[in-house]
Amino acid sequence: MSIMQKAIIDLLSNHDEYIIGFADMGQLLKNNYPFRYAIVVGAKLNDGIINGIESAPTIEYFNLYNKTNDNLNKLVLKIANFLQSKNIENQYVFATAEDNEMDDEYWKNLRYKYSHKMAATRAGIGWIGKTDLLVSEKFGPRLRLASVLTNYEFDNLGNPITQSRCDACVICVEKCPARAANGKLWNTEIDRDEFYNAAKCREMCRKRTWENIHKEVSLCGICVSVCPKGKKVK
Repeated sequence: MSIMQKAIIDLLSNHDEYIIGFADMGQLLKNNYPFRYAIVVGAKLNDGIINGIESAPTIEYFNLYNKTNDNLNKLVLKIANFLQSKNIENQYVFATAEDNEMDDEYWKNLRYKYSHKMAATRAGIGWIGKTDLLVSEKFGPRLRLASVLTNYEFDNLGNPITQSRCDACVICVEKCPARAANGKLWNTEIDRDEFYNAAKCREMCRKRTWENIHKEVSLCGICVSVCPKGKKVK
């Protein structure tokens, strides 16, 4: 591990609650960002709150989601400022973009121009699950992600994960109230729409969030809660 990577990792406040990876994004960013490499940071979600999600999002999950995003955003901003102090050009990408930040192209297909999840697979942090979650070895799907992009070439980059490790498990598929997934396994050659319907998920999330906690946001958490990988690493 390089001195630069160690210095970045040392910026994490609690190594037990975070995971960090360094990814070569190749040409994946060229259409939207003038960078090649990504630093991806994942923050663990509280097990007690995640376990409390049964049939709908809870206010505790809503608060946890926002608090975790805020903490991640502060952390990637700290990493970005550190790199800038070393005269390394970079751009941070916060955990969740607000609706007013989305362009017309996003509303056509619900695809943001940058994917934390894809960067995490390239960093070797995890793979894409059957309901389009990032499933990590360390926390399962019980995490949120944020990134910093740069052209600085790190000495030790993650080994990309190119296919799902969910195998025959279909618990998240069966528990999804929107029936948004068909059970197909992800790999880097398959398009998201072949195994997961983002529009159906969003519609159900907004419906259930409004009904249960009176918030006009897209939040659910059921697939995060039921995933055996998340429970196993608890």
